[in-house]
Amino acid sequence: MKTQKDLQFVLNQIDGKGYKAYKDIKGQYNFGDYILSIDSVQGDPFASPSKARIIISQDIAKFPVNLYNEKHKNIAVCDFLTRLFAKNINKYYNKVNGSGKSGLLTIDMPGQEILERTSIIIDNNKLEARFEVGLPAIGRKILGKSAITIFFNALPKIVKNTLYFENIDKSKLINQVELAVDQHYLRNELKKKGYIAFIANGSILPRESGISDKPLQNGAIPFKSPKSLEVEFNLPHKGPIKGMVIPEGITLIVGGGYHGKSTLLKALERGVYNHISGDGREYIITRENAVKIRAEDGRKVEKVNISLFINNLPNGKNTEKFSTENASGSTSQAANIMESIEIGTDLLLIDEDTCATNFMIRDEKMQKLVAKEKEPITPFIDRVRFLYEKLGISTIMVAGSFGDFFAVADNIIMMDEYIPYDVTNKAKEISKEYKKDTTLKSNDKFDYQSKRILLRLSFPKNNKGIKIKTKGLYSILYNKTLIDLKYLEQLVDKSQTNCIAVIFEYIAKNIVNDNMTISEIVNKIYEIISKKGLEELSSFSGHPGNLALPRKYEIIAALNRFRHLKIK
Repeated sequence: MKTQKDLQFVLNQIDGKGYKAYKDIKGQYNFGDYILSIDSVQGDPFASPSKARIIISQDIAKFPVNLYNEKHKNIAVCDFLTRLFAKNINKYYNKVNGSGKSGLLTIDMPGQEILERTSIIIDNNKLEARFEVGLPAIGRKILGKSAITIFFNALPKIVKNTLYFENIDKSKLINQVELAVDQHYLRNELKKKGYIAFIANGSILPRESGISDKPLQNGAIPFKSPKSLEVEFNLPHKGPIKGMVIPEGITLIVGGGYHGKSTLLKALERGVYNHISGDGREYIITRENAVKIRAEDGRKVEKVNISLFINNLPNGKNTEKFSTENASGSTSQAANIMESIEIGTDLLLIDEDTCATNFMIRDEKMQKLVAKEKEPITPFIDRVRFLYEKLGISTIMVAGSFGDFFAVADNIIMMDEYIPYDVTNKAKEISKEYKKDTTLKSNDKFDYQSKRILLRLSFPKNNKGIKIKTKGLYSILYNKTLIDLKYLEQLVDKSQTNCIAVIFEYIAKNIVNDNMTISEIVNKIYEIISKKGLEELSSFSGHPGNLALPRKYEIIAALNRFRHLKIK
C-alpha cells in the first residue's frame, strides 16, 4: 500500500497541471493510524466532488462493543459520529478557495431524525467514515498545495477528534445510545400493549417554521396528556415517563382551526422515526409502518384494486385492476390506501385538509338527491370500521368538519389551544342526536392480497443504459422521466431519496423477473439490506454514496408513481 508521503509527493508533482492529473491520486494511502482511501476523483472542479474514506482499525479507535452491538445502538453511534465529523470539519478546516466545488469538504449531515446511513459504519474490526472533497483548482489548474492542506492539515485533526473514542465527549455518545435504547424499548412496549402511538408529556410538537424542522423555541406549549389516556412506561435508562397513548382502532383529532390538530398529526407521522435529543419529539413514537394518506390529483395508478371504495364507473372501467395516467382526488386517495395495505401498513394517518371530500363522506341530503346506484364511490366513513375490524388497520384522522365520523370512532381527542382533551363520551352523545347507519360495511368478495407482478418493461433503457439521478428531496429523474415524490410526507431526508434512486437501478439490474409482485420485490430489497447493509445496493466500489434508509412504504410509493410502471 502507498504511504502518505507518496500522496504528498504526487500532489506536489501535479501542482499547476491540468485538472485531469488529479486522477493519479486515486487509491489507498497508509497514514499510520488510519488509511485514506480516495475512491473516485472528479473530472473537473465543477463536477460532483470526489469520494473518499477514512478506515481505522478498532485496535486504534477503541469504541466499546456494548455501544454498537445491537442494530438500534449501532445506528445511534453512526449518527452521532456523522454529526461530530461535520462539526469538526467546521472547527478544524478553513476552506481553501478555488473554482467550482474547490475546497469543499463534507459528510452526509443528518437532520432531526436518526436514520440508518452509509456515512459512517462501525463493527468489531473497523470504523469507516465516508466523505466528499472538492479537489482544489483555479480555473482547471490544480492547486496541489491546497489539496495538501486538506489531506495533511485539516483531515488528521478531524479524524483524531471524531474517530478515536478517547478523544470524544463520551457522555454525549452514551446519552445518544441510551436514548436509542429507550426509544426501541418504547416501540416494542406499544406494540405489546395494543397502542399505535405515544406522545410523552412535555413534548414540543410545533416546528420553528415552514422551512425548518427544528423545535419552536419561544411560545411552544409543552404537550400534556388527558388523564383518561395517560399511561406510564418505565424506560431502561430514563426511567418512568408518562404521556398520551392512542389505542388501536379509529381515533379522531378534532378542534377549532389553529388549535393544533394538524400539528399533532404531523408529529405522529414523523414519529415513525427516532429523533435526536433536544428535538422535542424524542418520545413521540408511532408504529413504524404508519402511512400518511392524502388525495393526489394527477398521479399515475397502475392496476390497483380500488374496488373496496370505487365501483361501477360510468365508463365501465375495471376498478379491481384500475389504471389511469391522471387520477382524480378520490381514485388517487383510494389507490394510496390500497398500495399501503399491499406493503403491510396497519395504521393510516389522514388529515381532512388534504383529502378528497367525496371520498371521505356523503351526507344524507346528497344521498337523497343522487341515487346510490349512480354513485360509484363508497366513502371512507363506510369502510373505516371494515378496515379495522376485518383487516386490522387502524386510522388516526384530523376531522375539523367531518362530524359524521363521531359514530364510527373509538376515541375522539379535541385540541383546545394546543392542549388535548378526551371528548369521546361527549361526541358519542352528540352523534346519537343524528341518525347515522354504523352497520359494518363489509365486502366479502374483496381480495386485498396483492398479485401485482412488476414487469421488466417498467425499466426502459436508452443508448447508455439506465441513468438515474436525484434533485433534492422530492424528485428523481429516470433517464428523462420525472418521478414526483412531493406528496410523500414521510420522506424526510434527501439521502433517502438518493437511496430510492439506487434501489430503482438495483431492482432493474438484479431483481425484476416478471414473476415477483411489487411488494415481494420491495421486501427482497429489505432482506438484502438486512443481511449485507445499504452499501450492497450501490454501484460505487468503496464509497457507497450518500444513502439513508427509506421505509418500504416510500420505496413502493416511488415505484407506484413511476410513469413507466408496468404491472401484469
